[in-house]
This record gives sequence, C-alpha cells and structure tokens, in this order.
Amino acid sequence: MGTEIRTFSHLKEMNDYLIDQINQYRALYEDYSQWLGSLLRSCEENCKNEDWYQKSASLQKNMRGAAKKMPETRNGKKGGGNGKSSEPSCWVSSGEILRCTTEQGQAEILFEAIEEISSKIQGLEKFKSGTQQLERIGFGKNVNYITLIKDDVPCKIVIRSKNSVQGSEAFSFMTD
Repeated sequence: MGTEIRTFSHLKEMNDYLIDQINQYRALYEDYSQWLGSLLRSCEENCKNEDWYQKSASLQKNMRGAAKKMPETRNGKKGGGNGKSSEPSCWVSSGEILRCTTEQGQAEILFEAIEEISSKIQGLEKFKSGTQQLERIGFGKNVNYITLIKDDVPCKIVIRSKNSVQGSEAFSFMTD
C-alpha cells in the first residue's frame, strides 16, 4: 500500500489487524512457495545441469525446511535483475523495465517475492510482540494508538490519551 497513518482505539483492534496481515502474508508465502516448487519440478528434466537451476532447487529445499521460521534472506542470489553478478543474465533492459522470457527469470522473481513477503511477516511479528508488551504494561482503554505503517508493516506508534484536549483541538476549525 505504501505509507499510511492508522489510529487504533484498543490494543485488541491493533492485534486483530496484525494477525490478519500476518495470515494474509503467510497464505501468499505458501502460494508462491508452491508455485516455485512446481516451476522447479517442471524444469528438472530440461535444466537440471544448469547452475541457476541447481542453486534454485537448493534454496527452495532450504525454504521448505524452514517453513515455520520463514527464511530471512537468500544467500546465493543468482545472476540477473540487478546486473551486478558475474553470471550471465537472463534479463534484458528495456527502458525502466527489465524483461526475461526464461524459467530462470520466473524463478528469480518468485524468490524475490518470497523474500519480501518473509521480511514483512517478520516485521509484523516483531511489532505484534511489541504490542503484547504494551498490554503487559497495562495500557488501558482510554488511549489511542496512532501507528505509522510503511509498506504494510507498522514501524512507529504514538500513544495518546483519548481525553487529550490538545489532540481534539488539533482538528477543530475556527468559524466566525
């Protein structure tokens, strides 16, 4: 979505939002992982001796083993996409767009999407654990939680009293 500021009136409301986001991203993670697995299985016959396929298959197996933990980053990033690799690239630059017509390119964008989704899940879970600490501290119901959300992951929170005169005056307009 980009960047937004969202106000939650209860920790439960914020927690429900975080759980919903985590579940959506986990479902997407699973879908893309299955798609990648299917792609790699279909390429096994024709591409199994190619370097990119061997690296991709290895990375995909590692991802399956760490499905509960969600992988943080991919160590053996393959050539392509950024043009900074010593391996030949399957990507062709066309203005601002990189394009590819191979299974290698499809595997690369799936890995990239899976990495990004994994990162978002981790960020959401860290923020969720932070909100659980707020609950243990005992923040009550007379508080608003104004949250900065960047790229669908909350990163900052402002805690304001609902009865704050200053907060209610900030949005009033003078009329004559």
